[in-house]
Amino acid sequence: MIIGIDANEANLTSQRVGVNQYAFGLLHALYRQKTDHRFIIYLKTPVLGDLPAAKTGWEYRVIPFPKLWTQTRLPMDLYTHLPRPDVFFSMAHYAPRFSPIPTVVAIMDLGFLEFPDQFTPKDYNQLKNWTAYSVKRAACVIAISEHTKKDIISAYGIDPAKITVTYPGYDQKLFKPTKNPRILKKYGISRNYLFFLGSLRPSKNIEGLIKAFAQLLHTRFKSPLRAGGGIGGLPEKLSLVISGKKGWLYDRIFQTVADLGLDKQVIFTGFVEEEEVPALMSHATAFVMPSFYEGFGIPVVNAMACGTPVVVSRVASLPEVVGNAGIFVDPADPASISSGIIEAIGSMRNRYVKAGLKRVKLFDWDRTAQKTMQVIETAVKNI
Repeated sequence: MIIGIDANEANLTSQRVGVNQYAFGLLHALYRQKTDHRFIIYLKTPVLGDLPAAKTGWEYRVIPFPKLWTQTRLPMDLYTHLPRPDVFFSMAHYAPRFSPIPTVVAIMDLGFLEFPDQFTPKDYNQLKNWTAYSVKRAACVIAISEHTKKDIISAYGIDPAKITVTYPGYDQKLFKPTKNPRILKKYGISRNYLFFLGSLRPSKNIEGLIKAFAQLLHTRFKSPLRAGGGIGGLPEKLSLVISGKKGWLYDRIFQTVADLGLDKQVIFTGFVEEEEVPALMSHATAFVMPSFYEGFGIPVVNAMACGTPVVVSRVASLPEVVGNAGIFVDPADPASISSGIIEAIGSMRNRYVKAGLKRVKLFDWDRTAQKTMQVIETAVKNI
């Protein structure tokens, strides 16, 4: 069987986040699978050097096209170029607009339907319209969480039997407890800090995190300090480190820091290379992700794998991912986020560390690839 794969999300940039990480991790895991199937990886730009190398049974087809690639150029190629794949797998929301072969599409989340105001009008309309046709025409659909599966069923009326949940994995060789003070020095980070990692955009609720951090500092200042720490063991000197590249509608984040006078306590590192993330995770007092919505939350898994307690929102897929290994908060309430942080770094911290290290065993890229292959094979059998 010939399997076509749209892997553009893995090939867009070396600074991968979110769906780029999903596509990159899964592509490498599919490459490792022992199978007689042949793979054709479709791209619209030249192959980046860290993608799997071409080999027998694994080839790249680069089809340059400036705009509307999945809408026009890709469908044209599937109809006219031989040999034609037997099935086509789109790794991120958008399947070819028209296809002579069955399609499988992976859906990260439908947060854009719940929070349309957190997207630019152009991005929202594309996500809404292109995701809808991709899901409705697909032979099979992959969701990266049970929460996303429920949303797909609710939004599009899809038969649940067509949807399979495959959790993303994490890089087990890279993400583990790692100490490297040199990396902290590089970014001007001192010892005690809370850590956030993700794109700077409204859905991540970074403004809420900053307000919660301000409340922590205010509470400590107003209350007697314990020797070596503050309220509930809160360190006397505590910073908030925010890592990630700018997404959209991010100006208010920086304005919130300025309005609260936290310029010296909040550190923005910008995008950090993945090789540096384990040290930033491991040295952190706690990892905090108070998002309004997450389809999965790969950074949360990475943090648990690094032995860092996690504080996350009790919304969307996050409770499903974290299980009993973290602290849950109300993202709309900075006081709730603040209380969650205090719990994470208090006397129960070691319990959360151990629970997190156990929890991450559920997430494995090779297992994800195996389940993905089963879905792809089912799509062909159901023709």
